[in-house]
Amino acid sequence: MEKLKMHSPDLTAWNIKKFAELFPTVVTETLDEHGNPMRAIDFDLLRQELADHVIEGPQERYQLDWPGKREALFAANAPIAKTLRPVREESVHFDSTQNLFIEGDNLDALKLLQETYLNKVKMIYIDPPYNTGNDFIYEDDFAETTQDFLMRSNQLDEQGNRLVANTDSNGRFHSDWLSMMFSRLRLARSLLRSDGVIFIQIDETEIGNLRKVCDEVFGGNNFLNLITVKTKVAGVSGSHQGGSLQNNTEYIVAYARSRDEFSIVTVPTKKQNLMDYINIMKISGKSWKYTNVLVSPGEAKKVGDFLDGAGQSIQVYEHSSPVVKSIRAIADEEFEGDLERAYLAYFHKIFRTTNAQTSIRQRVLSLGDVSSKDLLSIEYVPGKGRHSGELVKMYYRGPSRELFAWLKDVVDLEDEKLVKKEFRGTLWDDIDYNNLTKEGDIAFPNGKKPIRIMMDLQAMSCGPDDIVMDFFAGSSSTAHAVMQLNADDGGNRKFIMVQMPEKCAESSDAFKAGYATIAELSKERIRRAGTKILAGITRERWNQDIGFRVLKVDSSNLSDAYYTPDAIQQDELSLYVDVVKPDRRDEDLLFQILIDWGIELSLPFRQEEVLDSTVYFVDEDAVVACFAAHITEDLVVDLAARRPLRAVFRDSGFASDSVRINVEQIFKEMSPDTEVKTV
Repeated sequence: MEKLKMHSPDLTAWNIKKFAELFPTVVTETLDEHGNPMRAIDFDLLRQELADHVIEGPQERYQLDWPGKREALFAANAPIAKTLRPVREESVHFDSTQNLFIEGDNLDALKLLQETYLNKVKMIYIDPPYNTGNDFIYEDDFAETTQDFLMRSNQLDEQGNRLVANTDSNGRFHSDWLSMMFSRLRLARSLLRSDGVIFIQIDETEIGNLRKVCDEVFGGNNFLNLITVKTKVAGVSGSHQGGSLQNNTEYIVAYARSRDEFSIVTVPTKKQNLMDYINIMKISGKSWKYTNVLVSPGEAKKVGDFLDGAGQSIQVYEHSSPVVKSIRAIADEEFEGDLERAYLAYFHKIFRTTNAQTSIRQRVLSLGDVSSKDLLSIEYVPGKGRHSGELVKMYYRGPSRELFAWLKDVVDLEDEKLVKKEFRGTLWDDIDYNNLTKEGDIAFPNGKKPIRIMMDLQAMSCGPDDIVMDFFAGSSSTAHAVMQLNADDGGNRKFIMVQMPEKCAESSDAFKAGYATIAELSKERIRRAGTKILAGITRERWNQDIGFRVLKVDSSNLSDAYYTPDAIQQDELSLYVDVVKPDRRDEDLLFQILIDWGIELSLPFRQEEVLDSTVYFVDEDAVVACFAAHITEDLVVDLAARRPLRAVFRDSGFASDSVRINVEQIFKEMSPDTEVKTV
């Protein structure tokens, strides 16, 4: 039986295989440092394959380059023999949730997720270090061969050594930051769906370099937008500005996996209290036109009909004795001059008129004598467009047949207040950055982002069942936003958060509150936010998933003997009968198997005692796993009869050599489609 490889994919070998399929002539064979044959690409031949003329010598080309770029590419491609270990005691609703919280180095996490979540993530939002000279970045040092790296990565790294201060006195200040981002963005791209999108929040320090590296990773043609976010008012504190203006904006860079396939789900809107908006209009000398109220349309009488351009029948009515008043008059008559109460009571009947030139309005104008009437209306059911299949009613007033535009179409009623809606462009100047310390009930030393940003980005780019990822999770504002948006619109979006256990400074509020690491704080933020959201929700159709499975990046569950069996001496064989490390549990093994097979880590699983052995059933029949110390032929027959898609056994657990030999034959006869492997 074939053994599971139990390490992340070797992306270099993967890429060579793809080239071999497209250009078999460019694949050659060479020797590695140990003299063993290995496949490689003849780049001179590849250049010739991709050119329509003879290529001689190196060619100048437009590209972004920096010291360490090749090492960063290697860092992205090199496989690692690590795993994700489940931690039930730190999770919430471990057995039922579809959300993941991964604690550990995000480069390792992205590699471990490559096969499981390849082309499955709809949206990625990250808020990486801004490289201001005062923050920390990941230190990636992979100046070694793939084989050496694979062997070394089987050892447990000291996580605290992976973050280093990147001061602006560092000669590689920008290069180190670029290397860190380049390797992670390359891995992130492969996780995105073909219609997926990544949003990266950044300030002015690295915005230029970020655009260039994203052009290289995602393709310049897949650039979508550069959103400018107003973070604070510049103010007039009197402090000396020196030679520059005060910064009060940040940026969100948006790239699609494929611009041709990405489309905006919901256009983000800017909201403002209606009365505040009206007052600002008045102060600035602009005219607020939604001031008339159709108190009653009067009695309607059909006077004709005509067809629209698509052949749909449109019924025309004239109205006798309609009642139209100004909102100010209604406020004085009914609400003692309180204009806000009047708007609140009549907002669904308030209108303005417009001379919008539409084909239907031209038909109404051509109705002859009918057009002299004071108020007309039409009714029809459009066959296409935003209101396809719905009954549409439109009003026209006066001889020129001015169309009614309704206030209800540009405002929302929220918490008994009317808010004005406007479509946002690339300037987001309505995000509230005040009182961020209270958001999520967690103090975060490295700065939070308002969940409003993430909610708007998710609503703009995600459907109700999509996966959202953040591999610089920080305080997990992104996870908070996913749960809140689901609660608001009934969606079932899932999140994957990745956060390193970065130590909180002892002087920070987070440390004083009892959080030793950012990861601990991040998990607690999700717990508190979920509890608060659930307490205030009334929507029944939401699945109410406020849980998350905690998985921690760790060394492989298997010893060195599994990866380098040739290095074991003959007299040591008895020590390696079982290559599973003694401190690892069956659930640890199960999750490494899911990673190896590329199976979603959020799938439900259960334990069942079968013939005195514990058996795991993942999603009932996706995987059947048995790591028992005594696997009999009767047990194998029982499991084969259930016809699972995959089956895996602990190699050292077979009761005898004959059982091990017969496993494949039993499955071939009873369940030929089952993939059977050992660990």
